[in-house]
Amino acid sequence: METKQWVVDKNQHNLESYPQIKEAANLLQADEVVAFPTETVYGLGANALSDEAVAKIYEAKGRPSDNPLIVHISTIGQLQQIAQDIPEQAKSLIKKFWPGPLTLVLKRKENAVSKKVTAGLETVAIRMPSHPVALALITASGLPLAAPSANLSGKPSPTLAKHVADDLTGKIAGILDGGATGVGLESTVLDCSGDIPVILRPGGVTKEQLEEVCGVVEVDRAILEEGQAPKSPGMKYKHYAPTAPLSIVNGSMEFIQTLVKEKQHEGLKVGILTTTEGENKYEADQIIACGSREDLESVANRLYDVLRLFDESGVDVIFSESFPSEGIGQAIMNRLTKAAGHRIITE
Repeated sequence: METKQWVVDKNQHNLESYPQIKEAANLLQADEVVAFPTETVYGLGANALSDEAVAKIYEAKGRPSDNPLIVHISTIGQLQQIAQDIPEQAKSLIKKFWPGPLTLVLKRKENAVSKKVTAGLETVAIRMPSHPVALALITASGLPLAAPSANLSGKPSPTLAKHVADDLTGKIAGILDGGATGVGLESTVLDCSGDIPVILRPGGVTKEQLEEVCGVVEVDRAILEEGQAPKSPGMKYKHYAPTAPLSIVNGSMEFIQTLVKEKQHEGLKVGILTTTEGENKYEADQIIACGSREDLESVANRLYDVLRLFDESGVDVIFSESFPSEGIGQAIMNRLTKAAGHRIITE
């Protein structure tokens, strides 16, 4: 399959009228799959109303079919067409955080979207992205778009169009290149279908920010404790992993350096994922700084890009520093832990 690529300036006005957006929208209306930028990561979009279109997402990604997809919308009218019995808490969160990196799990209307989107569940995950290219594409297509991250299943999510092209060229119809994404980690997924909202995936909107709006918010125990069955089906799968085995280290820089030397003595090339504060304090085959420890949002923004850079470096094993688990740090550690396959070394 030929994969078309278009470059779009997200700062232009009336983006939905641009020929690149229109061409991509036409492909979506024809039940093809198109990757596009959001403020979190690049999404792999298809008509959420079409079984045929949604099936192409799963096929392109190699994604398990019991892993539900998030529906992206551009208007509240689309929300009302898809969801029902929307609780007041959810309405308050929508008013505060939409458009933005917050996905809400709500009770779905009968036959509102393809059952392949919801993996047979009675709920549907919905968000309104804030990226102007994403909103323009949804508007131009006139469709709600099912859109997981635009990467091969299990690989680090894409924050650049190049990442999408590396994974999916020849597998999808098109890629809209709107430059680098913003947050760098996927949206927070909040289940609002019960009495108390539950975070199923930490992301760009933190637990603390949510609680300022709607009071008590719980966190799925599977996020906090290894071995717990996740409430969100997709969270049971390995995600975000670089090619080389990754281990998270809870320990001093000296301890990490000892681990590096042990692997080098075995003849292996070793990479270290650190921050700007630590990049000049190690000796290894590849040292990559992932933002600043003083600004965890910068770490979130660069995390997936750094994991892909390790793939390009050809290292055999990677050691990563750990991060605080408060605020956006919870999302960072969630992604790192999954990328590491729960391999954690404690000094």
